[in-house]
Amino acid sequence: MQTSDTTRNMRIVFMGTPEFAVASLAALIASRHQVVAVVTSPDKPAGRGQKLQESAVKRYAASHQIPVLQPQKLRDFDFINTLKSFQADLQAVVAFRMLPEVVWNLPPKGTVNLHASLLPQYRGAAPINHAIINGESESGVTTFFLQHEIDTGNILFAEKVAIGPDDTAGMLHDKLMDVGAQLLVRTVDAIADGKARPVPQENLVNGALLKHAPKIFKTDCQIDWNRSIGAIYNLIRGLSPYPAAYTLLDGKVLKIFRARKEYVDRSTVPGSMHTDGKTFLKFSGANGYIDVLELQIEGKKRMSVPEFLRGYRAE
Repeated sequence: MQTSDTTRNMRIVFMGTPEFAVASLAALIASRHQVVAVVTSPDKPAGRGQKLQESAVKRYAASHQIPVLQPQKLRDFDFINTLKSFQADLQAVVAFRMLPEVVWNLPPKGTVNLHASLLPQYRGAAPINHAIINGESESGVTTFFLQHEIDTGNILFAEKVAIGPDDTAGMLHDKLMDVGAQLLVRTVDAIADGKARPVPQENLVNGALLKHAPKIFKTDCQIDWNRSIGAIYNLIRGLSPYPAAYTLLDGKVLKIFRARKEYVDRSTVPGSMHTDGKTFLKFSGANGYIDVLELQIEGKKRMSVPEFLRGYRAE
């Protein structure tokens, strides 16, 4: 996709749902461009009272008096017509649903997506989690034009972000959220100014083995204590704070949010628990221990280990 060399401000429809997308929406609102509408997920029941909850993006858009669309189906005739009525030059997508071609091909400048990885690596729904689970030392954000296959469009810009050895998915999420917001504005500016030079992802593979980031299910979150302590520790921080790695204790789900790793030449039976009943709680892995710092037992609130041990009685 090419634009003219004339610098101009563009009309943008923004699409996103969670908190991660709010930073990008805020950055676009503060830019020289005009966000004319926002598309987000329908309100969903949540919590004990099952009250309808608005998405983070909807709340932010409403606070800035921006029209909000919440289609149940993205191919809906009325939704498509309403989308057309905003006469957007470009659509920007951050953490939203997969779009049909009738939607992403609608604006004259196309649709750009912000993805939380250095594409073509970690295509898929959970790039932040998988990067940490796999022990990566860096990740990043990428902007690209949408096309038929998910996360495969021509790349516009990318920005690297370091992953600390103890960073959790939540920490990396916040880093990428802020860097990504600025990268999206830079991308939109370049498209508006006719300076965007999309590069096919195939040109960037260079024979590398591509790692993927599929959606994470509950079965992926259970800790296998026969694995190395490094791998278990990466799983814990890669799933913290959500959906959280877990093990079973007295038949109940025990989620682990924070922990330390301790390497030893030989530990006890993998998965066995060790505690003084007051200050520490450890589980054995293949080559050491996971020293739990913060946890949540099924049916209780999230708490520190000393808090948990004060009320815990082994069955």
